[in-house]
Amino acid sequence: MHPELFRIPFTSLTVKGYGLMLVIGFLLAVHVIRHLSKNITPDSQMITNVSLYSLVAGVVGARVFYILHHFDRFRDNLIGVFAIWEGGLELLGGVLAAIAVIILYLRYHKLPARQYLDILAIGLMLALSFGRMGCFLNGCCFGKPCDLPWAVRFPYGSFAYTSQAEPNPSRNRSLPQLQLPDDFFNSGILKPYDKLTPQQKEMVTKGPYRCLAVHPTELYSSADAAVIAGLLYLFWRRAQNAQKAKNFLKPLTKPGGTSALMFILYGCVRFFEEFLRDDNPLEYGRWIIYKGGTISQNLSIYMVIFGVVMMLIFQKLPADIQSSKAR
Repeated sequence: MHPELFRIPFTSLTVKGYGLMLVIGFLLAVHVIRHLSKNITPDSQMITNVSLYSLVAGVVGARVFYILHHFDRFRDNLIGVFAIWEGGLELLGGVLAAIAVIILYLRYHKLPARQYLDILAIGLMLALSFGRMGCFLNGCCFGKPCDLPWAVRFPYGSFAYTSQAEPNPSRNRSLPQLQLPDDFFNSGILKPYDKLTPQQKEMVTKGPYRCLAVHPTELYSSADAAVIAGLLYLFWRRAQNAQKAKNFLKPLTKPGGTSALMFILYGCVRFFEEFLRDDNPLEYGRWIIYKGGTISQNLSIYMVIFGVVMMLIFQKLPADIQSSKAR
């Protein structure tokens, strides 16, 4: 866990691990998208523009999603809503917001939306893979305790440690997973590490009160997103070959199929990943399909349904394979 990688010399500014991985993922995704879209449009600046807009929308969407999900933390401090540098982004919200902005941009400029969406889906999953590495550096999106050989332990004061040391009614836990003595708390709040005694520091780093080992769900998610990006690329190449041969009868090769498949694959993977995570609250609202699951699991169900509907609709539509240059 390295939320801050290093401090910029002669300033009080630090380079955040999460932010750096997001930037790396974004730049790599833009490079891949520009390369794959060469046959669609000669204007690579449009790719850069839609990528930048989707990045901004993704950050805003991820923040809004986190705030709605954890509004109790901001109820008495509304100014904290804007303190993104203190952490608090949920990638699923960012993905949904980015997709919405991409669709609006493509429609506004009358671009072949389905072709662009297919390519953007590949780049989006690639960027997500790096974003999840950033989650691991930040310590968020942590998993449940386990005793697997590859389980990881986060430090004292991390998101995982705080979750284990305190009751969590939103996860149906009335008692903490890690039973700490009362002198580790100040008015019910976990003391900062620098306020602990030397003996307490020893106990939380090497002794009986260190963080329970947990699933590295961030790395699971990173690997899953990378695999999905690879599968989407292969699916997209198959569709491209069929379109070049004008073989439109070949199943699932119409433009838009790759982006639809992204919703299906990511929705399925995210649904099952949530069983290993231990950070999101359980939901029981009216719109909830899977009672007692997380909001991400329920959104994943909707994503799969949406992806299947998209796939069916796109297969019925005529193949729109003109380039924007031709337009």
